[in-house]
Amino acid sequence: MKRRTFLAGVGGTVGAIAGATDIVSTGIAPIARRPLGKTGRTLPIVGYPCLALKNGDQKTATEQLRRALDIGVDYFDVAPSYGKDGECEIKTGEGLKGVPREKYFIACKTKEDDAKEGRIELERSLKRLNTDHFDLYQLHCLQREDEVKQALGPGGVLEMILKAKEEGKVRHIGFSAHTSEAALAAMDGFDFDSCMFPINFVEWFKTGFGREVADRALEKGVSLISIKPVSRGLWPEGVNKTYNWWYRPLEEENEYQLAMDWVLSLPGMVSTLPTSYFDVFDKTVAAARQYRPIRPADLDSLKTIAQSCTPIFKPGPIDEKRAAAFLDLPEDQRYPSRMS
Repeated sequence: MKRRTFLAGVGGTVGAIAGATDIVSTGIAPIARRPLGKTGRTLPIVGYPCLALKNGDQKTATEQLRRALDIGVDYFDVAPSYGKDGECEIKTGEGLKGVPREKYFIACKTKEDDAKEGRIELERSLKRLNTDHFDLYQLHCLQREDEVKQALGPGGVLEMILKAKEEGKVRHIGFSAHTSEAALAAMDGFDFDSCMFPINFVEWFKTGFGREVADRALEKGVSLISIKPVSRGLWPEGVNKTYNWWYRPLEEENEYQLAMDWVLSLPGMVSTLPTSYFDVFDKTVAAARQYRPIRPADLDSLKTIAQSCTPIFKPGPIDEKRAAAFLDLPEDQRYPSRMS
């Protein structure tokens, strides 16, 4: 049984990556890396959103994937629902052919709730992606507490994932969610390695959405991966849409820098996945290369920008006192084992 679609139609070290030495030698800042919890793996602070591959043919997809590897982005996020009939899984698998498997980190997802259907989907994804294992396998787009209970309960898809982990087909287990209710229920129900959630400055400063989830993840040692980190919220009426997308990506270089400096300053934040367009990925990478912990003056500027934006999501209950303490933690306490 599939969970309903969230929105219809929405569909090592840097030197270990091919081409990364050239980046350093030419003076271009490399992409920093952070540890994925206790897994022993590290991820670049920007991952590659393979949903973007729907915007081009296979040749373009292959070029994009290889280019990402060359600049130090070896974390690829994909799902069966991305593109038509598994298009993005297929393009990703084809585009990475010939690349040694240990040179990249592949994260896939499932929207299935039960073990039997989940196994079918997992095996199909492995075949499409030309791999014998997933580095991270995630429950996809959780929204309600009841579906979390079903997925984690007897006969649920988590049983299958745990079995696949015993078989070596899954290395680490995570989830993505679009509601606080679902994310909190998931973290309370299982010891996940990662939580993928819309942690974004507009939502955070306008409604507080994301704060309680980030707080719970920090408490439980669950690594955070931000989706929609460079969103400007819903499109305002009368504004010319520069992207055919349901929400508005940032456009100005300084806004990208502020947004990325802020989100990467949050405790427990490991990586980010930008909006699925090639140029948005490039702008996000450019900002990530220049990352520095957010400064008070820049934080004020970001809050001002947020006030002119319309949030996408509705907030859940917030513990304001604990959430406000996030940015007060010293950098060494945020990432005690941080690698760069």
